[in-house]
Amino acid sequence: MAKTLVIVESPAKAKSLGKFLGNKYTVKASMGHVRDLPKSQFGVDVKEGFKPKYITIRGKGDIIKDLKAATKKADKVLLASDPDREGEAIAWHLANVLNINEQDPCRIAFNEITKQAVQQAVKHPRPVDRHKVDAQQARRVLDRLVGYNLSPLLWRKVKKGLSAGRVQSVAMRLICDREEEIRAFEPEEYWSLTAKLVKGKTGSFEAKLHKIDGEKAHLPNETLVNEIREHLQNEFFKVAKVTRREKKRQPAPPFTTSSMQQEAYRKINFTARKTMMVAQQLYEGLDLGKEGPVGLVTYIRTDSTRVSEIAEQEAASFIASSFGTEYVPSEKRRLAPKGRAQDAHEAIRPTSVQREPDSIKQFLTREQYKLYKLIWERFIASQMSPAIIDTTSVDVEAGRYIFRATGSIIKFPGFMQVYIEGRDDEDDRNEEKTLPELKEGDKLKLLTIVPNQHFTQPPPRFTDATLIKILEEKGIGRPSTYAPIVDTILKRGYVIREKKIFYPTELGLVVVDLLKKYFYNIIDVEFTAEMEQKLDDVEEGDVDWVHILEDFYLPFQESLEVAEQEIEQIQVEDEVTDEICELCGRNMVVKMGRYGKFLACPGFPECRNAKPLLEPTGVACPNCQGELVLRRSKKGRKFFGCSNYPECDFVVWDQPTNKKCPQCNNMMVLKENKKGKLYQCINKECGSKIDASAEAEREYKLTLNEPNDSVSTY
Repeated sequence: MAKTLVIVESPAKAKSLGKFLGNKYTVKASMGHVRDLPKSQFGVDVKEGFKPKYITIRGKGDIIKDLKAATKKADKVLLASDPDREGEAIAWHLANVLNINEQDPCRIAFNEITKQAVQQAVKHPRPVDRHKVDAQQARRVLDRLVGYNLSPLLWRKVKKGLSAGRVQSVAMRLICDREEEIRAFEPEEYWSLTAKLVKGKTGSFEAKLHKIDGEKAHLPNETLVNEIREHLQNEFFKVAKVTRREKKRQPAPPFTTSSMQQEAYRKINFTARKTMMVAQQLYEGLDLGKEGPVGLVTYIRTDSTRVSEIAEQEAASFIASSFGTEYVPSEKRRLAPKGRAQDAHEAIRPTSVQREPDSIKQFLTREQYKLYKLIWERFIASQMSPAIIDTTSVDVEAGRYIFRATGSIIKFPGFMQVYIEGRDDEDDRNEEKTLPELKEGDKLKLLTIVPNQHFTQPPPRFTDATLIKILEEKGIGRPSTYAPIVDTILKRGYVIREKKIFYPTELGLVVVDLLKKYFYNIIDVEFTAEMEQKLDDVEEGDVDWVHILEDFYLPFQESLEVAEQEIEQIQVEDEVTDEICELCGRNMVVKMGRYGKFLACPGFPECRNAKPLLEPTGVACPNCQGELVLRRSKKGRKFFGCSNYPECDFVVWDQPTNKKCPQCNNMMVLKENKKGKLYQCINKECGSKIDASAEAEREYKLTLNEPNDSVSTY
């Protein structure tokens, strides 16, 4: 019987394909790349047209041996790695290692791991796409040229063990530039006035001061606010204008890689790395009991919001039967590709909408279920009718002053029945304010006028979601690189993540300043985006990849020579502590690692002693006379334990406070959720909870000797 060997990257994918292909096929996994540039040497012959020197990756010898044996037994070999540049490169390397002619129809690709998609793919093999391979090679060699030349320079001039990457350095720059903006920011005071009004005996509502003498209201100080309040005491309030209109709200499109990472961060608290790891599992296939292994979502590295007609039809049928025909849009929604989107693959969607999240929940881990549910709901919502919202805007006149109140009522929920997209700048509660029935000329009674003091805010620091969003907007990286970019800058210690927010370390700021001065192109956003476009051009077959490298390398070499001559030794001093190293007697210093600060011996590498940095909280341990200190788990998660450990093993995960429970007098911790902050008693039998007001938060900050940056309100 003729046998066909199919080679994929992972065992999970192999298991899913094996189920669909039957006994005429043997499916094996290469476990990712089998060849790469060597780690111990440069591996690129610049003089010979940037020829890369590929070697077998350590530990892959037995896998290659097994694949060669399987190839000899097979009548035909199909390379079924992922349908992107990286997957194409894996197929090309396998063809070289296994002596397969890359020009023969040996390559298959599919956007989803379903029976129909896989069986169609094996019927239509094609040659390896050398343009895609060259685009991947160009990126790999570019990164090697930068990394293996810049990193040694940083070792010599700044600190041993440092490294610099081409795209990661740009992400680092964005974070450092934002930090500089925040430090340079000078807040400006401004005020707002809210009138609490009532029509008749019922129907109270709030309206904000909108205009003064026909001009937009600007209240820079309390003096002006008090003058206006005084004037308003003698004014009559009446409804000047009521505007009602019907507004359609369209659903968000189905996920791209970037929007999936952003939304998974906002809604289910996944980092970019975790999102991609779980998404890969959903794509490669999971065992659904009697149904067996099947891919649950389409390919997860895409910048397209396009959806196949078959998927649209399946969704329309499901929506009609589950919600009603009025929830199916009358016209198909078509979105043009954004910016530099390649539109090579479909959007990320469930492979079958019939697999509702709860119907397969028993077969999924908690993380897999959360992400699958997010993808499923987003896709279904994207195929539903728009929501129809009745909005009302009311202008209230009081002499020279106009107050405005707005409200809305959801007339038809449409897609909002299933899913509402998250926002970075506000919570996701989407509360709708309603107004009493008002008409022009209605007289109103003023109950009170509430002034509020505000200060302009600096631009916010980046989170996983907002960093990925700006990388995509500026054309930095590609869907497959967003998560590795974030991961790399954290690993290098140039950036730390505290309470989901990225802060540059002192080392990161120093390195970025140096790169800005001597390697401006390397760290320039526009230059890097243009390079991404050139790599896309290589993939399209419009540009020779070697020409791109030649244009880049000559000026880069010149910059290296200048930097080597001009940069003097830069010292990034470590903070010395009173903690004595018990192994060699030196004063330990504060170092920055992937999960924040820790103590290390300055005698490294002779002395490798390191220990956690215990940050005091000013809160007494409820079990002994010790103090609670901030510690970190092996995975970097913060917790609070007693300074007398191991004698005292008291631990809490939430922020401890000096506040005592009014019910049982036990310690209370400060917890945070979507609805706000609250104090909670640590005694499980009591479980008393108290809303944590702004004042309570200020009290907590005082216990930690932190600056009080709360905005005061009056």
